[in-house]
Amino acid sequence: MLRSERLSVVLTLEQRKEKEALERMAEAQRSVEEQQAQIRQLQQYQQEYNQQIRSSQQGVVPVARLQGWQAFIAQLDQLIRQQEHQLTIVGQQLAERRRIWQQAWERRRGMEKYIETCRRQEQREQDLREQKAADEAAGRAFSRRQRQ
Repeated sequence: MLRSERLSVVLTLEQRKEKEALERMAEAQRSVEEQQAQIRQLQQYQQEYNQQIRSSQQGVVPVARLQGWQAFIAQLDQLIRQQEHQLTIVGQQLAERRRIWQQAWERRRGMEKYIETCRRQEQREQDLREQKAADEAAGRAFSRRQRQ
């Protein structure tokens, strides 16, 4: 069995590792997008709530109600900060998974190039063997003609 054929098993493993790394990276990307969507949704809700408060303040508002609104807005602020922190964490996970995928891609690509180099070398060796065999056959034929 030729070296390039034996290395195809290694290439298959590298391809599998790259695919798995790509899937984990895509999963992390989805997680980042979900976190971003949640933050946007919370911010939008907070803006709408603030707008409702402003429009209702044109009249007389009891102090307890105003304090309740402010407490709710403070809770929304805290929730948004927590989501932003979570976004930072999943963003770091995405960066790490992208780095791992990049390494897997480079290993797979390197293996492909190495196998191609082996194939070219094997082809050169085969060509040399064929040329040597042809030269030897021509030499024997020449010797037979010389003896006749």
